[in-house]
Amino acid sequence: MKVTVIDYGLSNLLSVRHALEHFGAEAELTADPAAVLAAKALVLPGVGAFRDGMQGLERLGLIGPIRQKAAAGTPLLGICLGMQMLFDQSEEFGCWQGLGLIPGRVVRIPAEAADGARQKVPRIGWEPLIPAGGRADFAGTVLSGVRPGGECYFIHSYEAKPADEADRLADALYGGRRVCAAVQRGNVVGTQFHPEKSGPVGLTILEGYLAMCGRG
Repeated sequence: MKVTVIDYGLSNLLSVRHALEHFGAEAELTADPAAVLAAKALVLPGVGAFRDGMQGLERLGLIGPIRQKAAAGTPLLGICLGMQMLFDQSEEFGCWQGLGLIPGRVVRIPAEAADGARQKVPRIGWEPLIPAGGRADFAGTVLSGVRPGGECYFIHSYEAKPADEADRLADALYGGRRVCAAVQRGNVVGTQFHPEKSGPVGLTILEGYLAMCGRG
């Protein structure tokens, strides 16, 4: 199976490619809109600021092709910044429009925990995944191979706020609050954590995404 990994200049491409290749997938790295339009499966990784990510996609002419492929039902996985860019907008360094594939917005993680104590931002570390969106577990989703409580690696200063709770797959606690950890809206999936850096649990999630691609 070929998976097209979008390269817009803010991506941890090698670790993502290696993780996909672990399951025998052919990972094609590209910044070419034509290659995105021809893709059977897409991954949008990313590290850094929302503004810079969207500007990179716009500069390369990739926004339209990504939206077109998502609308056509092509499986799309956004990772970390890539997940945040799936949403309508972000307040990072102003107000910036995203891809608009999942209704909602991206806001800064509060500097205070639920009990009023100061907390570190960015949030960095391993946290267990909690079923969200009214789910008791992850059955029937791209996380179906993961047991609740499986830990993944997070590093971020902003959090996604889906407009529809049903789009939330998983949360993780930070400072006594639930923070959105993973989303899915049809063929569009996002993880705030880095599955390629999250050991066996992360690899299980990537395997679930590839299985979803195979069913498409």
